[in-house]
Amino acid sequence: MSLLFEPLTLRDTTFRNRVFVSPMCQYSAVDGLPDDWHLVHLGARAVGGAGLVLTEATAISPEGRISPEDTGIWNDEQAARWARIVAFVQSQGAKAGVQLAHAGRKASTYRPWAAGKDTVPAADGGWTTVAPSAVAFGRYGIPEELDGAGIARVVDDFEAAARRAVTAGFDVIELHAAHGYLLHQFLSPLSNLRSDQYGGSFENRVRLLLEVVERVRPLFAGPLLVRLSATDWTEGGWTLEESVRLAPLLAERGVDLVDTSSGGLHHTQQIAVEPGYQVPFAEALRKTGIATGAVGLITEPKQAEEILLTEQADVVLLARELLREPHWPLRAAAELGADIAWPPQYDRARL
Repeated sequence: MSLLFEPLTLRDTTFRNRVFVSPMCQYSAVDGLPDDWHLVHLGARAVGGAGLVLTEATAISPEGRISPEDTGIWNDEQAARWARIVAFVQSQGAKAGVQLAHAGRKASTYRPWAAGKDTVPAADGGWTTVAPSAVAFGRYGIPEELDGAGIARVVDDFEAAARRAVTAGFDVIELHAAHGYLLHQFLSPLSNLRSDQYGGSFENRVRLLLEVVERVRPLFAGPLLVRLSATDWTEGGWTLEESVRLAPLLAERGVDLVDTSSGGLHHTQQIAVEPGYQVPFAEALRKTGIATGAVGLITEPKQAEEILLTEQADVVLLARELLREPHWPLRAAAELGADIAWPPQYDRARL
C-alpha cells in the first residue's frame, strides 16, 4: 500500500488517505451564502477520492471577507447551507473541513476577475477594514487599528463561527493564520506595530492566535488545524524560526496539524518558487513533534509519496492541481499501486 493512501487518524477522526483539498476561494457567494457552485466544486473533489475537503476561507464576520463574494459562517442561514454540502462530501467517503478566516487589512477587495483593483469602496459594497495597526497592504486602503474591544470581538466571532461549524456537521476546523490575513497580521512585525499586550515581543504577537485556539478547541472533538505562513519571505517579517517556536505552543493547546504555507503578508515578498518549495517548512515544523501538511506546487503522485516517505510531512494538500484534475487521487492511486474504492457510478472507467 502506498503511504499516500494509508489512512490517517487525528484524534478520533480517520481520513481515508492523506490527499487533502487545500482551501480555494471561489468568489461566488451572495451575502456569504454557499450555493450550488460550492456544492459542485467541493463535492467533485470528494467524488474524486480526496481524504479531506476543506472549504475556501470562510469569513467569521461580514467585515472578515476577502471580497464581497466570499462565503461566510457568521449566521445560521449560512451554517444551514453548509450543512447540505458537508453531508454530500461525507456521503462520498471524505471528511469535510471548514477554514475559518478574517481577512483584516486584506478584506473588502475585488474578486480576481473583476474590473476593479485593490480596495472596494463603500459605494460598490465595500467596507472599512481592520488590522492590528493602521498600516495598509500595498495600495489597499488604510485599515482601522483594532482596540481592545475590537480584538475581543474577533475572538468571540471565531468562537461563534466554530459553534456554527459544529452545528453544520464539519469534521475538521482550520484556523487561517496565513497569507497576510488578520491572525497572520498580528504575528508579523511588519504589520503589527502595537505597543500593548498584542504587539512587540514574540509572546505578544502570538497572543491573539493562541487565544482563538484556546476558545475554539473545547467546542468540538474533531481535529483542529492551523494554516500558517512559515515565513514572510521579506526582511524584518515573520520567520521560519518563529514558526518553529510557535508550533509547540499550538500543540500544547490542542492543535493537531499545521497546514504549512508561506507568504502573503507583504507586497515586497520575494518567493523562490519551484516544485515543493514549501515542503522544507513543513518538515521543520514537524520536527517539533506536531503533525504537518505540505502544500505548494505538489503535482505528481510520486512527488507526493516521496514527501511522506521521507517524513517531511504527514499529509499533502493540493489546490490548482485539483482544479485541473478533480479525480487526481484516483489516478495517483493507480500510479502508486494502491487499491482504493472508486464511486460505483464511475467503476466502469476503472481499468
